[in-house]
Amino acid sequence: MSDLTETKTTTQPTQTTQPNVGLDREVEGADAGHVGGAEYAGGAGSLSSELALEAAKLDEADELAGLRDRFVLDDAVYLDGNSLGALPAAVPGWVDDVVRRQWGSLRIRSWDESGWWTAPERIGDRIAPLVGAAPGQIVVGDSTSVNIFKAVVAAVRMADEDAREGRDGVGDGRDGDGGGAGGRPVRDEILVDATTFPTDGYIAESAARMTGRTLRPVTPAEVPDALGPRTAAVLLNHVDYRTGRLHDLPSLTAAIHEAGAYAVWDLCHSAGALPVGLDEHGVDLAVGCTYKYLNGGPGSPAYLYVRRDLQPRFDSPLPGWNSHTDPFGMRPSFEPAGGALRGRVGTPDILSMLALEAALDVWDGGGGESGAESGAESQAGTGAGAGVGAEAGATVEAVRAKSLALTDFFLRCVAAYVPEGRVECLTPVAHAERGSQVALRCDDAGDVMKRLIQQGVVGDFRHPDVLRFGFTPLYVGFADVERAARVLAETLRSVG
Repeated sequence: MSDLTETKTTTQPTQTTQPNVGLDREVEGADAGHVGGAEYAGGAGSLSSELALEAAKLDEADELAGLRDRFVLDDAVYLDGNSLGALPAAVPGWVDDVVRRQWGSLRIRSWDESGWWTAPERIGDRIAPLVGAAPGQIVVGDSTSVNIFKAVVAAVRMADEDAREGRDGVGDGRDGDGGGAGGRPVRDEILVDATTFPTDGYIAESAARMTGRTLRPVTPAEVPDALGPRTAAVLLNHVDYRTGRLHDLPSLTAAIHEAGAYAVWDLCHSAGALPVGLDEHGVDLAVGCTYKYLNGGPGSPAYLYVRRDLQPRFDSPLPGWNSHTDPFGMRPSFEPAGGALRGRVGTPDILSMLALEAALDVWDGGGGESGAESGAESQAGTGAGAGVGAEAGATVEAVRAKSLALTDFFLRCVAAYVPEGRVECLTPVAHAERGSQVALRCDDAGDVMKRLIQQGVVGDFRHPDVLRFGFTPLYVGFADVERAARVLAETLRSVG
């Protein structure tokens, strides 16, 4: 297993293969879990040539193909962007400027003159359109884990406030029962995605203990039936990190609101890969990382979304001087700042934060190496790519369309090349249920992935038997996909 992939594993509820995850040439018309075999037996060389030719034609017609040049890549097929995105070409030059000029020459003046102090909300506003949010609702900083803690505890505190004031709902058209007033029950339960990435569960459990709640793990499909007058908050993942299943954010959020509870969404595996629609669907709170499909770099800061009308009520469990209304007043008592700034805590990690800002230039049409030079000369507060070229960027809608095309094509190639019964697809076939990754179950998956990486196809492995392949449309092409499936087939044949 590559040392560039996530290595944390845990025992999770069994993931069952969905009835329509098997794949044939039409992909969505399949009905068996096991993939491959029939077409491979009919003549590998001819079929491989046909699919390779098709891949070349698809790459030629790809409107996003030019974005690949804005990343630092080699000859490997990199399908692990769902763990760590590739390096945007603009980042090294911009970070060099941050270190040498902003820090080295301007030193403390850069908090003002280089826009360091306002970076968390400025960069948050650049992430906002990628997750369907208006400006002023996202602040960048801290880790995903820390932001999940803030969001879950704040959600429970808002539920408590509703109970004290006897509100039946918590805004946005919700009609659920409140708690504690007029004999109504207290909302003493937090629901958490039972299939979640382990950290989310750990944090939710700690938040439940801190707030005196009971934590109840349920699968996303079970959420509507599990909701009730006891539910204070629900923490869900938009995309399952193991299987790539995309959960129905609009309908689940609506169900949570109908029950009078608060919805907290983890967007780590969806932001930058597909439309999210935070504002459109009335999501209360959301968190996400920036080092996957946003390509912010290892350990780049996460972000916190607080819906605008909830910001005056957002009571962070981690108040810090950066979220104080007068941070340099050094007052002994805390008075929260207005707006999304309430989500800040302490001094922001400027080096990684500004690397992220440069990485986001790819979406705006900047991001080439010349863009780093222009950004280095920009004035404070304008961002790394200000004034950079006139090249087109990318929309989330275009990225989503290519993502589905890439994963469809990959599954076709796997079905064509891989010996029958050798792998089983865990990722849903239906586009509405698929994120931007494909998960294949196979025997000896850990060893298979090591061999794939040695042959220049980089994905990752999840215990005990899952191969994950992430597709970042900004830099992955159809020829990459065909090669990955072909090498996978060859590797599986070689291991028996």
